[in-house]
Amino acid sequence: MAADATTYVLFELAGTAYAIPSSDVQRMEMVEEITPVPNAPAYVEGGVITRGKVVPAVNLRMRFGFERAEFTLATRLIVVAQGSRLVGLIVDSAREFVKISAEAIQPPPEALAGTSGRYVRGVASATDRLILILDVAGVVDAAA
Repeated sequence: MAADATTYVLFELAGTAYAIPSSDVQRMEMVEEITPVPNAPAYVEGGVITRGKVVPAVNLRMRFGFERAEFTLATRLIVVAQGSRLVGLIVDSAREFVKISAEAIQPPPEALAGTSGRYVRGVASATDRLILILDVAGVVDAAA
């Protein structure tokens, strides 16, 4: 593995593996009480209180156009930071870390160039599976 490998948090969403640089992740928690917010976009489940701060909770399944799924014990809230903003990303499961070198990440295929291309920074093959590298800034800006 190259010395410039970055550690990523792996999570699953609708049967696909995604990764977020661990440097962008503040914490991971179980999904507990979410307070609905009036007139919020459908993908914003509401607000959650985490460590004394109110954070918007974005359902990535809904944001990416997948079917809504019931929350389970595996469902996680990944709190990410982009600048001074915190956003909670609701994912199907998250419990793995992996190191991926910059050389192993390829640009997303042209088929992802539309709306989903805003959220996917690259594609990597690691741990014998294809992993979509999430562009945290794109997701957080879209959640604003």
